[in-house]
Amino acid sequence: MYQMTPPQPVQPAPQQPEAPRRMSVAQIGLIVAVVGFAVWYLVTALTPEADRFGTITAGTLGSRYEGDCLLVRDETPYNAEGLTSIEYIAEEGSTVFRGTTICNVYSSGFSTREMMTLQDYRDQIKEYQLKLIHSEVATDARMEKLESEVMTRAREVRYIVSGARGNMSNLESLLASAIQARQSYLKQKYSEDQRMTRLYDDEQSQMQRISSWTKQYAAMSEGIVSFYSDGYEYGLTVNNYDQFTPAQVRSMLNGNKPDQSMLQKGKTTIYRMIRDGYWYVLMMVRDGSWNPVEGAEYDLKLESFRDTTVKATVVSFTRSGGEMVVRLAVRDQVSPILYIRTCTGELGDNVSILKVPGRALYTQDNMLGVVVVDGQYQTFIPVNVLDRRDGFAYISPIQQGVLAEGQTVRLF
Repeated sequence: MYQMTPPQPVQPAPQQPEAPRRMSVAQIGLIVAVVGFAVWYLVTALTPEADRFGTITAGTLGSRYEGDCLLVRDETPYNAEGLTSIEYIAEEGSTVFRGTTICNVYSSGFSTREMMTLQDYRDQIKEYQLKLIHSEVATDARMEKLESEVMTRAREVRYIVSGARGNMSNLESLLASAIQARQSYLKQKYSEDQRMTRLYDDEQSQMQRISSWTKQYAAMSEGIVSFYSDGYEYGLTVNNYDQFTPAQVRSMLNGNKPDQSMLQKGKTTIYRMIRDGYWYVLMMVRDGSWNPVEGAEYDLKLESFRDTTVKATVVSFTRSGGEMVVRLAVRDQVSPILYIRTCTGELGDNVSILKVPGRALYTQDNMLGVVVVDGQYQTFIPVNVLDRRDGFAYISPIQQGVLAEGQTVRLF
């Protein structure tokens, strides 16, 4: 008998791992080409296209000279001796005319006790006026209107003091006028009251007594009045500014005031009067190699609290001790430099010129120029390049009149 066994599964023969397939040179080249194209596409798609056209604009080109400046105004100081106090009438920096009251000066014989007595009389007048008003039975419509005007102006002043916008000077004048109108009406209304009349007489007598120690100053001519002084006004004037040497100017720039006459010493400056329309500058130029041209006009920029640029004419200059002072005349308003004595400055002989983007320059037939675009027409214009600065070229056409500000040029 045969013993049968089930058939056994046949084990497959183990397979050998396949060797990795290598890319061909053509495949590698294709991948490199695809990557390169992708990079080029991204760069060109994301990078903004450079401008193809530019515009001719106006520029300035010239030399610059820096230095320290000493300013000279046509100003006259007024002083007094033996004074106790000053009452200012005119506004600081305002223009006054001949006869305009500027200030009241109280001499040394004046005592503050006299002012206290005057104030006492005025306090009594105020108290008695209030008493009479409160005793009124009938309503006084005129008085209520005047009182309302005073209170309204007082509130407006308070709002500005608190930070609101407005003209404080104008409101103070309106408030003073409203108070004066109210006082005039009260004086007229109670003119028959004997006590009130006596108080007014006492006030007037005391005011006359005070005036005997008071000297009133009025403007002798038209000008700008200022109550600030730095002491330079006496020794540095428009009549002698051109007589100072570079060493003397340098000394004044360092804070040393010019000599004053013996007559002025011991007195107090109460105000100064400044003539408008012209002033002078003593400029210590740092570039000692520069040779100024007398009578030439330059742009002068004064660098102070508020930069000021004016036209200045060279009057004269002096070299000494390795330094040079240039004397300049300015025909302009004096208000921007009313409170400035020293500052730094920059003098320049600016020349108006045309400028284009640097990429607008193009060479054709060995000539440098720009291509002007006018609609569908493009014209090559030869130019001289005077300077290159900050990405721009400062140019002048060889043939004058063919280029102008605002024309379009092609960029390369």
